[in-house]
Amino acid sequence: MEAAQGSGADARREGAKEGAGRTLAQAFCLVTGLVLVAVGVLGFLFGGNDFTTGPGVSGEPFIVFEVNGWHNIVHLATGAFLLLMAAKPATAITGALIFGVVYLAVTVLGFIDGDDLLTLAPVNTPDNFLHLALAVVAILIGVSAGGLVGSARRGSQAT
Repeated sequence: MEAAQGSGADARREGAKEGAGRTLAQAFCLVTGLVLVAVGVLGFLFGGNDFTTGPGVSGEPFIVFEVNGWHNIVHLATGAFLLLMAAKPATAITGALIFGVVYLAVTVLGFIDGDDLLTLAPVNTPDNFLHLALAVVAILIGVSAGGLVGSARRGSQAT
């Protein structure tokens, strides 16, 4: 009985409820990763698949977004990253935070430039707002799961 109680305490420390299959951070990484991989594949099939570059690079419409081959590759890569990070509660927290910070930077660059990111991937206003929403949600999940506070606590316990 005591071992079962210990595992429940371990699960709570990792951000999971006792008996829960996945933490919120793991679920976020898994679902968002799957969606991004699907969007990357569908973007190649129904959106833009060229790899042209340069200032003001443009793409093909995909739903309300503008995509090209590079944009689709980024979706595939970030989706794969999140899927890999979803394996464990601690890596999911780290993955959500990294993803959130990177997408926040992408959002800022998108709003500054307005029509492309680093002359590779086309972006438009709906892209920028979606990137912002994903960044905020990812950072909130990572922080609420103890991503920053938990690492500070672990560091102070080590000393």
